[in-house]
Amino acid sequence: MNYLKEHRFQYKQKCVNSKNVAIATSFLALIASGCSQQTAINATANSDSSSNTVTTKTTEKNNVIRLGYQKGGIIPIARQRGELERQLATQNIKVEWSGPFDRCATLLSSLNGNRADIGGCGDIPSISGIAAGQPLCIGSVQRPSPDSLSNAILVRGDSPIRKPTDLVGKKVAVNQGGAGEYLLLKVLEKEKIPSYKVQRVYLSPNDAAPALYQGSVDGWAVWEPYISIAQLEHKARRITTTHPAPTYGIMVVRGDAAKENPVAVKAALTALSEDGEWLNQHTNAASDFLVKELKISDTVAKQVTKNRGPESYVFPNAEDITKLQKTADWLLEQKIIPQRVDIATAVCPLETTAAR
Repeated sequence: MNYLKEHRFQYKQKCVNSKNVAIATSFLALIASGCSQQTAINATANSDSSSNTVTTKTTEKNNVIRLGYQKGGIIPIARQRGELERQLATQNIKVEWSGPFDRCATLLSSLNGNRADIGGCGDIPSISGIAAGQPLCIGSVQRPSPDSLSNAILVRGDSPIRKPTDLVGKKVAVNQGGAGEYLLLKVLEKEKIPSYKVQRVYLSPNDAAPALYQGSVDGWAVWEPYISIAQLEHKARRITTTHPAPTYGIMVVRGDAAKENPVAVKAALTALSEDGEWLNQHTNAASDFLVKELKISDTVAKQVTKNRGPESYVFPNAEDITKLQKTADWLLEQKIIPQRVDIATAVCPLETTAAR
């Protein structure tokens, strides 16, 4: 059962006649020299009208939810499909879109800068962002799949590197404090290779891809859809299969949005979950959406969809919080993040984390 589907909320729009506000204000000015009792009555009326105006503006603001997205994620697919907007419209919630962003770091910056309210990222960059003091919280999670092929260390097709132990003394492109750096470190840990023996080169995906193809780096720790594009269009080769420490997907929420606009946030997270469940049942449609969004071939899109596996988001329970805490503590031990993150307090205050 998808627990996100348990929540349904409706807004009631409050209205106010702005002309009445103006008339009340003018009338108050005209009788300022009149009796104090009448002034008090009009002042009260004006105060009520002002309060209604503020309430209306607040309600209008709270009826908007802004979704930030990366290329190839569930949010841009939901945008194409259109069902999320239709569903939220019935709850008097307007959807606005922000993106695409090339990686989680830039998406999290948009949340931090109040340019978006919700965005999809991996757990590593999300925890890193929270550790850096960004006002973010964890809205919903996609639990790890041990069989997922959505992360990999890639090398050029003609590279002599065949296995992780061959990376000793080599340069590997990773995104700093993100999924790529985490993957590389976990692979080295599994192979009992000291991390200092492999040079990490911090690059964004847009810079890492040409760096690999042109030979500036020897490997690239990355995720989908970049893996399939590199393999099928640039003859890159993966030297890892499944992730040694599978990661969570996270719908990250701007902290103030969760506090000030919890109804719309919950409604949007619920709708995104339902989009994911629909895509799980319609994988060909999911591939078609990727073709349109990323301008990639149908072959690449189908491999991306297959490698990613199911898109199932739920509100985090106690077990999820414990597992994410373990990851956060490991990141601190590795000095990837500057301070400890308390995952329990980092979960959005949406009253959705009761044990299940």
